[in-house]
Amino acid sequence: MVLAAFFIIAAARSDVFFEIKKNFSIFSDVFTEVSLRYVDEVEPGSLMNTAINAMLEMLDPYTVLINEGENQEIDIITTGKYAGVGLEIGLQRGEMVVIAPIEGYSAERKGVKAGDIILELNGIAIKDLNEKAIESQLFGEPGSSVIIKVKRYGIENPLEFTLERERIDVKSVPYAGFINKEKGWVYIQLTQFSQQCADEVRSALLELKNESEITGIILDLRNNPGGLVNEAVSILDLFLPAGVEVVTIKGRLKDTNQNFYTNVPALFPDTKLIVLQNNGSASASEIVAGALQDLDRAIIMGERSYGKGLVQTIRPIAYNNALKITSSRYYIPSGRSIQSLKYSHLERNEVENIPDSLRSIFKTKAGRTVYDGIGIEPDVAMNDREFALLEVALLKDSYYFYFANEYVAKNDTITADLVKSKVYDSFKTYLKEQNFSYESEADYNLSQLKQSSNWAKEDLKMMESLEKAINKQKEQQFDSLKAYIQFQLFREISERYLTNEQFYPEMLIRDKYVNQAKQLLENPAKYQSYLSVSN
Repeated sequence: MVLAAFFIIAAARSDVFFEIKKNFSIFSDVFTEVSLRYVDEVEPGSLMNTAINAMLEMLDPYTVLINEGENQEIDIITTGKYAGVGLEIGLQRGEMVVIAPIEGYSAERKGVKAGDIILELNGIAIKDLNEKAIESQLFGEPGSSVIIKVKRYGIENPLEFTLERERIDVKSVPYAGFINKEKGWVYIQLTQFSQQCADEVRSALLELKNESEITGIILDLRNNPGGLVNEAVSILDLFLPAGVEVVTIKGRLKDTNQNFYTNVPALFPDTKLIVLQNNGSASASEIVAGALQDLDRAIIMGERSYGKGLVQTIRPIAYNNALKITSSRYYIPSGRSIQSLKYSHLERNEVENIPDSLRSIFKTKAGRTVYDGIGIEPDVAMNDREFALLEVALLKDSYYFYFANEYVAKNDTITADLVKSKVYDSFKTYLKEQNFSYESEADYNLSQLKQSSNWAKEDLKMMESLEKAINKQKEQQFDSLKAYIQFQLFREISERYLTNEQFYPEMLIRDKYVNQAKQLLENPAKYQSYLSVSN
């Protein structure tokens, strides 16, 4: 029987290799013929990249070709370090702007500010550079320099800075602190699972523990895209006993299979723990949240997580390229996969439509029912409301950002009271000066009505009255969203004045997720009820 099985496996592998060889020969011939004989001259490298990307498109979004110039990105993901000038940049209204200089690095030290519009890098106009070219200008060997020219609101002539590239250590824990020291409640944000991130979390919590007793921890994993699985396990070490299996990796090949266990006694074995997550929490974030949920160790609060339970490995290939390939899946203690059942490029947007009949039921350690198929579902759902069209228009066209640029140029400070008393009205005036407008559903319906037929003068007058009523309603909607707009203004402007240590406490007292978590910490019976079998 064993010998027969061996021959069956060997035959199967032989068939696979034959299929690979056969189809590669066909592809090679087609590629050669098109490259040499097609009526128009073609660029072989571009042709091949298109073919490779089309092939990978059939798989999942995470299996990709990494060319030589993209290795810097892999270093950042895996190590949390890179050689640059310490700038967070982004595109606003077609302009490349400074979102924030990173504290302690060259850009901040030399005086580059949030809101600066980048005009040139090393004498090259920013409009002539694509995203990769911009990165290549900002990244480089430590000790080398880059000349950056920016436009700043309120200053007529462009400003020029010579910035030194240096090793940037991207902090995984931008903030940790007490949100109620008297009651012992701590908030800590973890933004990525790069090397040493667990040490950052441990050090931050130990420092706070030395200040005062910790009775409750809020671990914020919102918009954390994940990273290294061993760091996720090390985070779990802080809250679970040693020797507990927290994640298993299973793949097509046996050498990809691996079980992960907690390694050391927990630093906080019984402390109340609430994990915040949203749709941007993925991969290692889901391992942490899912394991803590399966072991009934923490309450998961927020939105459904992203649903990325596919494991990638990086395989070196010719000419300093690499293939990041999905090789296995993650499974958490209950036995469920955190991967969405629909994960191909074409299916990703259909996650919400997965029927319950396709999802499997699992049990937590205490016997609570949990499901697979769409990531980690929260124990306490905190779904955000739908954004009004006015809110979308203000965010999409960066009105808060550009107003903040003007405000900072004219004012030395900002307070929440100042936003309520003066800044809000100044913002409304600014929008009028900018000729701000947006199309509401009523606007759209009225425009469709106008185009639908030839109307008499009386009808057109009626429509003019209707248009005035719609505009008045839009003004009322603006004021109905006053508290939200004030919050966005305070957030955007205060980031320009405050350090992380000053900024985060101001934001946390206005964070509905954190406030809901505080209510649970305040009520031990309710907290425990979410971890009981009845739920």
